[in-house]
Amino acid sequence: MLAKSTSCAVVGLEGAIVEVEVYISSGLPSFTIVGLPDRAVQEARERVRGAVRNSGCYFPGKRVTVNLAPADLAKEGPAYDLPIAIGILLSTEQITSDVTTTLFLGELSLDGSLRHTAGILPMVAVAKEKNFTTIVVPSVDAKEAVLVDGLTVIPADNLSQLVGHFRGETTIQPATRDGTTDSAQDLFAGVDLAHIKGQEHAKRALEVAATGGHNLLMAGPPGSGKTLLARALPAILPPMTVDESLDVTRIYSVSGLLPSETPLIRQRPFRAPHYTISHAGLVGGGHFPRPGEISLAHRGVLFLDEFPEFGQAVLEVLRQPMEDKVVTISRAQGSVTFPANFMLLECRQYTPVAG
Repeated sequence: MLAKSTSCAVVGLEGAIVEVEVYISSGLPSFTIVGLPDRAVQEARERVRGAVRNSGCYFPGKRVTVNLAPADLAKEGPAYDLPIAIGILLSTEQITSDVTTTLFLGELSLDGSLRHTAGILPMVAVAKEKNFTTIVVPSVDAKEAVLVDGLTVIPADNLSQLVGHFRGETTIQPATRDGTTDSAQDLFAGVDLAHIKGQEHAKRALEVAATGGHNLLMAGPPGSGKTLLARALPAILPPMTVDESLDVTRIYSVSGLLPSETPLIRQRPFRAPHYTISHAGLVGGGHFPRPGEISLAHRGVLFLDEFPEFGQAVLEVLRQPMEDKVVTISRAQGSVTFPANFMLLECRQYTPVAG
């Protein structure tokens, strides 16, 4: 029997709907996943098999074929575990609910529990654009999913609980925004400019840079307070608007750096990569491109301490993002564009010459 469920992929910072087709036919027992899956998606076979059996359901001892459509879109990550499991349960008629307007996201453990999945925010956003009404996510990601209004978010702890929900045996209450998401990070927790005594000329320079969004170079002898002053810069930057917060949160969600307790980032980012960072680490990259430090500093500050120690090739790639406020990464399968609107703050040492 053929059954379908729906999931989502992340391409750059945008979501793309993926249809999960499950077909169970006669033949020797096998489990095949097609549709350009990467290693993590291929390993979903063992996770799904164990999760289904350990959730009180049976896994068919037949030929199971899973197609992730569209077939020309590369699939990565473990977010397809839950939709594959739901497709198998639908195909074997262990659940019979209508899931045509439901999006499933989540990684399964062998015991059937649902684990954190990166990139929830852009995937939920595209679900709203495509007129889906319900999103099923792991409970730990529910606060992130409800940042997008107009959708019913079902937070599931495990596969067994979700099966009971679809069978009508139990009811999972939809997640709601509790109000703490918007205010939990309003108080700045970093270094404040008021904590620094003296250095009035340097403080004035930081204030001018913060007011106009200018880049800044600080030079001075070791121990003069350059790094401490740099870390105080975000404290005097204007608060982010809601749109800016969602923009930054989307980047951190895709990168897997979003704190589950306070998923909406309200403080401006401050990124301080080490001078040994690679080209890809700074601008982004990889087989499936991910944001680099300059995108993680979007709407905030990129701090390059010991600026002359950075490699020449690394520094050269900063020119285009600083001019265009975006960075484009091209690979054989296509190009992705990440935002890179940041303030560049550089520090270097010099020793005054006596006399």
